[in-house]
Amino acid sequence: MLLDDELSGLSYLKMLCEQIPELEVVKAFNSPLKFLEEMPMLDYDLCILDIEMPEMNGLQVANLLNGRPIIFTTAYKEFAADAFDLNAVDYVRKPLTKERLEKAVSRAAIHIQGISHSKNYIQINTDKGKTLLHFNELIYIRTSEIDSRDKIARLTDGTELTLKNISFERLDKILPTKSFCRINKKELIALKIVRVFSFDEIITSLQSTSGKNLTLNLSETYRKVFLQKVNI
Repeated sequence: MLLDDELSGLSYLKMLCEQIPELEVVKAFNSPLKFLEEMPMLDYDLCILDIEMPEMNGLQVANLLNGRPIIFTTAYKEFAADAFDLNAVDYVRKPLTKERLEKAVSRAAIHIQGISHSKNYIQINTDKGKTLLHFNELIYIRTSEIDSRDKIARLTDGTELTLKNISFERLDKILPTKSFCRINKKELIALKIVRVFSFDEIITSLQSTSGKNLTLNLSETYRKVFLQKVNI
């Protein structure tokens, strides 16, 4: 999530973020009040906030983000101490450069991984509202046929949830790496459902609509990582 009251600065920040592969810009705001109004309805991992803004400054906004990781951007060095008092991941002086922003984002990624790996669940937007999705209940995720931005998650009890507007790249960062693996462009699985696998195919413990064990394609792009995870 991006917030900067100056449209030129916001556009430049968005352009830099789009050049960093690890980042996906959910939404960019030029009003702190609008940002806070929409924040509860948006799914995001990181906020990049300007500090000097009308209505509310970035430090005041940060106090309302419930501990979400933050990178502050500002032209003024005198805010640094206050920023780090709020446990900011980084404090980047303007004018921004891609190299400096990349360094801040790398720090944020390490911080976010530490948070997600210390929990056994995530809060995520679904077709049934915000849901606490426990990793041990999640067994299979596929791309929605209705909207490719959404993903269909199957749980151990057989129920399915539509995960709203989330990429496989983000899921890869959130889910425990030892327990889950992407197997092709449209599917991600919990390794505990693997029964038998070959060079290009995985037979799972899940039941298909025909009553047989669900068989999935293992694509060349993801084969090496899959084999490493199953210790082959």
